[in-house]
Amino acid sequence: MEGLKRVAVICVLRNGSNFLLLKRFKEPNKDTYVPVGGKVDAFENPYDAAIREVWEEAGIKLPAMRFCGTLVETSPVKYNWMSFIYEAEIEVFEPPICNEGILEWHNFEHLESFPTPKTDFFIYDYILQKKYFAFNAIYDKEVKLLFMNEEMENKVVFEQ
Repeated sequence: MEGLKRVAVICVLRNGSNFLLLKRFKEPNKDTYVPVGGKVDAFENPYDAAIREVWEEAGIKLPAMRFCGTLVETSPVKYNWMSFIYEAEIEVFEPPICNEGILEWHNFEHLESFPTPKTDFFIYDYILQKKYFAFNAIYDKEVKLLFMNEEMENKVVFEQ
């Protein structure tokens, strides 16, 4: 049913303040840089989905990942997600070829100089500060971010 939340995982792979990001080939977020991740499969829990997605997209078999928080995205169109966010500190390596996009390392200081979803900057910032979060993002019908708050601190982090 249109408008129902789809469940996904966002897997932030980093080495210090350097993030392994995927320049996506397809929607959603086509031609933007995002962490690896994807939908949670039927009968799969989010943690196992995160481990699977990292293996499928980055070729890394991680022994563990750290749960960081959630991102709930709501719009009046098809873009409606509930994402569980995990992170892992990894060694820098030459990224493999990925059928989802092009994997590249980028430093946090330069993230605003190329296309990324507006929500992701806040995710990276909270992860670097080692703060747990529960983000709630509201979009318009063109899927433009209008408002985002962090519910654990009851703090508005973005307002159009």
